Amino acid sequence: MNWTLPQQLYLLGYDLDKDKLDPSSVLVRGQLLRAAAVAELTMRAWLKDQNGKAVRNTAASLPNDAFLADVLDSVSLVKPRSWFTVVDHRWERAEAVVRDQLAELGTIKAEKIRKLGFRWSRPGVLKDRERVRALRESTRNAVLLGGGPPDVSVAALVMLSVEGDVRSVFTPKERREHKQAFKAIADNLETVLPGLRKATELSIAARRGGAA
Repeated sequence: MNWTLPQQLYLLGYDLDKDKLDPSSVLVRGQLLRAAAVAELTMRAWLKDQNGKAVRNTAASLPNDAFLADVLDSVSLVKPRSWFTVVDHRWERAEAVVRDQLAELGTIKAEKIRKLGFRWSRPGVLKDRERVRALRESTRNAVLLGGGPPDVSVAALVMLSVEGDVRSVFTPKERREHKQAFKAIADNLETVLPGLRKATELSIAARRGGAA
């Protein structure tokens, strides 16, 4: 069972010590998950950059993963779309979709809550803890242990964790102490996934600014 990049990012936001999702990134989790989907779609050649905009590969069929397919479908087959729009589009639906996917895989056990006549799901219990712990450590080690540029998928997880202030991955102190390492990874990622970081920054700023 392989997790998609959005699923990995969701799981990185799970604080293993406190058994709950990281609260510092809650406002922008939807945007981060969509940005992770954009990263995977670009890495797998479903999307490409053309003059600073997202363009679909018209020869490729839709991904098997429903969330990736939905994000891809937000880009017209005939008209390029700004990377910001792709990341920001329907962000409010992303968290529930990815969470439900992980529940179907058995990675988490989503709990159904009913109160005052309303019913909703919450993250519930993380079941595959050791695999998530290994994912967290490999993401952290790409920065904290140094070395050459990490794999593109790992670099994307690092960049999105930092931009989204996902403190279950990197603490504020670690981000300050390893500022140059983060910058080097983000700069290298820009050559492979152009436009993603800027689009993510703009989408996050719009959400945090609107909530201020």
